[in-house]
Amino acid sequence: MIKKRTSTVEGHRRKFLAIVDDTPESTRALLFAGLRAVHTGGAVVLLYVITPSEFTQWVGVENIMRAEAMEAAEVALGKAADFVRDKTGIEPQVVIREGGRSEAIVGLIEDDEDIAILVLAAGTDKEGPGPLVTALAGNAAATFPVPITIVPGNLDDESVAAVA
Repeated sequence: MIKKRTSTVEGHRRKFLAIVDDTPESTRALLFAGLRAVHTGGAVVLLYVITPSEFTQWVGVENIMRAEAMEAAEVALGKAADFVRDKTGIEPQVVIREGGRSEAIVGLIEDDEDIAILVLAAGTDKEGPGPLVTALAGNAAATFPVPITIVPGNLDDESVAAVA
């Protein structure tokens, strides 16, 4: 059962969720989410997902890998938050989750009932729009808990601003 969103309840704000990763098009989603939040009085949530380590048999190695992954997540989220602040003036909320990407995204949306829209950016490669867009906007879209906005990865800042 999908939880009711609280983003329109007094004292709440609609949150736009953007995923932070190392893809070149991810800044398109960050910019769109930030500008939509500015134009609608909303907020921005940035999520970085750390995928589980494959070295679960050696605790010491797993702990080192987890610490390195956490450090990389904090650096990536810091850069993404700086980008959103610089372009929009909004102070984004940052979240780090561990697990599968789709599960982490859905889990955060279930935990934060103010998240009303997931913003993704489509890749510009010939292989397709990217694994996250393919996974979430494909068959899963019918049962996804919030609308998904997909920003074309080839839009420049001005074009994103014009449609946001």
